[in-house]
Amino acid sequence: MKKSVPYLLLGLIVAAVIFLFVTGNNTANRVLDERLTFRKRDKIPYGTFVAYENLKQIFPKAAVSSDRRMPGDWDSLSLYGKRQALLIVSPFFNAEDEEMKSLLEFIKRGNDVFVSTMKVSYPVEKMVKCDIYYPVDLNGEIKINEKDSLRVGLDIPVARRPQWFAYPGKRYDFRFYEYDTLTTTVLGYDAGSDPNFIKLSAGKGHFFLHLAPMAFTNYFLLYKNNMEYYEKALSVISPNTTKVVWDEYFLAKGRENNQDKKSNWLSVFLRYPGLRWGLITALLALLTYVLLEMRRKQRPIPVINKPKNDSLDFVKTIGRLYHDKGDHTNLCRKMAAYFLEHVRTRYKLPTSELNDEFIQNLRFKTGMEEEPIREIVSFINHLNVAGAATDKELVLFHKQLESFYKIA
Repeated sequence: MKKSVPYLLLGLIVAAVIFLFVTGNNTANRVLDERLTFRKRDKIPYGTFVAYENLKQIFPKAAVSSDRRMPGDWDSLSLYGKRQALLIVSPFFNAEDEEMKSLLEFIKRGNDVFVSTMKVSYPVEKMVKCDIYYPVDLNGEIKINEKDSLRVGLDIPVARRPQWFAYPGKRYDFRFYEYDTLTTTVLGYDAGSDPNFIKLSAGKGHFFLHLAPMAFTNYFLLYKNNMEYYEKALSVISPNTTKVVWDEYFLAKGRENNQDKKSNWLSVFLRYPGLRWGLITALLALLTYVLLEMRRKQRPIPVINKPKNDSLDFVKTIGRLYHDKGDHTNLCRKMAAYFLEHVRTRYKLPTSELNDEFIQNLRFKTGMEEEPIREIVSFINHLNVAGAATDKELVLFHKQLESFYKIA
């Protein structure tokens, strides 16, 4: 029974995780998904799938892609290029000073940046030199206008007169109440005829700020002829643009502040790195414990040492006997025979002919210098011819073999 406890625990944990995942992601089945995601892959009412897919029709000669990197570090755009356009659709455009500097440098070189958002950071307001009207509640918090309809208008050069577009969805729009009239061009209005879409120029490029991002959602664009609003709003971007990039960096950056995002148990638990890694560590620890317990337990196997090779000691002992008798020639023959046997056994070389080819092969196999090997082979050949060896030759031959065995 004790052996089955870890398996039961692992099974219960896996089942609980699967249950939380399934139940957490099905709490809103068959209910209208009203989340404001603004993600290009989302086909829900307030995603931007339609807006992104239609960029290819609006800019047929431009390469269309998306990017999630911070300004200046783009994969799809060059900070020093020109005739490029960056399109940002996000509920919060919370750019910092360094990010705005990169965007401004990008614009000055002949590029366009189009931002559609509900709220901007202070560095953005400072660069644009405008003030945006945010209604606040009694607690000083921004009060979002969530009425059941949105009406926006365009006043751009391609239109002969202001055009108005509406839909019966969520509103979420704001307006400019103060801006520099000398540097700012108004391109659009809200339902109260207050400006909500402006254009500023910097260097050879332009910066467009639009305060009604709901007008770029799937619901708005697919309602009646509202696609015309989208097409004309983007017509302010240079027609010579060669690259159009849909930015997802600021959308991901501001996602933590999005109060409309609904989370399930599992997604909340996995959102925070500490909790996420805690769960992963616990599961890995339990899995490791189970795998270790699965091994068959047995007594340790004693270590058996490899038998010692005593042949060299034997040869040395026999060598001393021959040396004590003064039989130097016979001792040299024994040493030469052991050397040749060592070469045949270890290096698989034939020793029938001790010639230059043998010397080169042995040098290649052992990695030794040629000269020591040649001296050993020369002495063995001399011994076979002369049939005798002196005491000095024996000592020298012994030293040569000792040096060889240390290396080979």
